[in-house]
Amino acid sequence: MIKNIPYNQFMLEIDRHMKSGGIFLTSKTEKHNTMVFGWGGVNLIWGKPIFLVPVRKSRYTYELIDKSGVFTVSIPIDVNLKKALSVCGTQSGRYTDKFVECGLTPLPGQTVDVPVIGECLLHYECKVVYKQDIIPQNLDKQMDHIWYPDYHTFFFGEILACYTTR
Repeated sequence: MIKNIPYNQFMLEIDRHMKSGGIFLTSKTEKHNTMVFGWGGVNLIWGKPIFLVPVRKSRYTYELIDKSGVFTVSIPIDVNLKKALSVCGTQSGRYTDKFVECGLTPLPGQTVDVPVIGECLLHYECKVVYKQDIIPQNLDKQMDHIWYPDYHTFFFGEILACYTTR
């Protein structure tokens, strides 16, 4: 059962999951893929709810989001998906069907042609309205040294739908 909810209803849960294992970011062109991210979050920018997601250009997900312009975010509230989060955070979708590998159920998106993860309770569907590469010379040198073998692009996804399932 799908229940539409306000985009900011689960802000504390999003924060908790980002700090403790990450959340799923799913993309699709010809095939779907999901990865895990632990940075970013929900913001209000340009008067719109925006899910800000950082993706390195070296990731398969980057290609898919860049090409399709849409993505979904699924948060595993009240369910233990640590193994799936680990696999999806360490293996590439170029070579592995992570949904099959982890036994994840792709459910069709409501507003975008990208699935959400059926085992998760909370879902966001987003359309990219802006993207920005990290500019190394504008980045604090200590952060650059600690975090960057290659740089992120930040995708600003306007939240088109936010809902719970189950």
